[in-house]
Amino acid sequence: MDKRQIESEIAELKMDYISLQGDIEKLESTGHADSVHKAEDRLAKMEIRLAELNKQLAEQAY
Repeated sequence: MDKRQIESEIAELKMDYISLQGDIEKLESTGHADSVHKAEDRLAKMEIRLAELNKQLAEQAY
C-alpha cells in the first residue's frame, strides 16, 4: 500500500469512527445495551486498524 492509499484509508476510518460514536450515543439514550456493546467492539477494532495504518505511514516516512 502506498502513502496515498494509507492516508485515504485512515481518513475513511476516522469518518466511520466519528459516525459510529454518534450512533453509540443514540443507542445509549434509547437503552439498547446489546447494540452499544457491539458498536464499542467495532470501535476497538477500528482503533487497532488505525494504529496499524499510522505505523505503516510512519515507516514509509523513513
